Amino acid sequence: AFYSRDPRFSFILLPENVGKRKAQIAAIGQSSGDLVLNVDSDSTIAFDVVSKLASKMGDPEVGAVMGQLTASNSGDTWLTKLIDMEYWLACNEERAAQARFGAVMCCCGPCAMYRRSALASLLDQYETQLFRGKLSDFGEDRHLTILMLKAGFRTEYVPNAIVATVVPDTLKPYLRQQLRWARSTFRDTFLVLPLLRGLNPFLTLDVVGQNIGPLLLALSVVTGLAHFIMTATVPWWTILIIASMTIIRCSVVALHARQLRFLGFVLHTPINLFLLLPLKAYALCTLSNSDG
Repeated sequence: AFYSRDPRFSFILLPENVGKRKAQIAAIGQSSGDLVLNVDSDSTIAFDVVSKLASKMGDPEVGAVMGQLTASNSGDTWLTKLIDMEYWLACNEERAAQARFGAVMCCCGPCAMYRRSALASLLDQYETQLFRGKLSDFGEDRHLTILMLKAGFRTEYVPNAIVATVVPDTLKPYLRQQLRWARSTFRDTFLVLPLLRGLNPFLTLDVVGQNIGPLLLALSVVTGLAHFIMTATVPWWTILIIASMTIIRCSVVALHARQLRFLGFVLHTPINLFLLLPLKAYALCTLSNSDG
């Protein structure tokens, strides 16, 4: 009510909840700026985010750019603390490395800026994405980013453009979110494969690793469990290798970030092994489903 009296703001009230894609398209159609900033409703951007993202968009070859995500409720529970660290890793390792080679593979919804001239030719494809003949109604951010890359634009990451977003504080909504994201990743991997031949080889390794890596880790866990069931002996080598890799990774990140809190990220390993890996396997087997 307060902002509706300000002539700088325009509010679009849709008759019903039509989903994120149609809402975005309605807003883009009624705006006129050269750049379009998407901010999710549960996110808050820092005062200088717009200028920092817009500065990166000064390069006409850049079609989309994202900022760094943090959890606004990171102090609420042990899970929100882990997710906040997970976001730091996703942004400052994965996205930063991808940006080094000119193609961030997913500009995240909490804070992403797009070039209007690039969007104009992509919205029809974006709105009507199909998977096995059915409209796809999740994974909007990843799909729109891939469409940008297919159109020949670069996608970038700006680490000092900070956005705080609300993250799940209990396991059930977190796992529902991860299920949607896993299906989206698997679905859009098929779309991105033809692009890889024109991108840096690192990005091929990254895409393959993100999809094959969890499956190989799951195979190791299943093999270890089978060994225990069949021989009644604990597979100490498997446990030792996974534990060692976890400790080394968390120590390197703690050193890189200069934050000791990342040593606590070792707690994410059992969640990954016993919850996220089975969930990703389920997602791969139910790609046509749209339920959470």
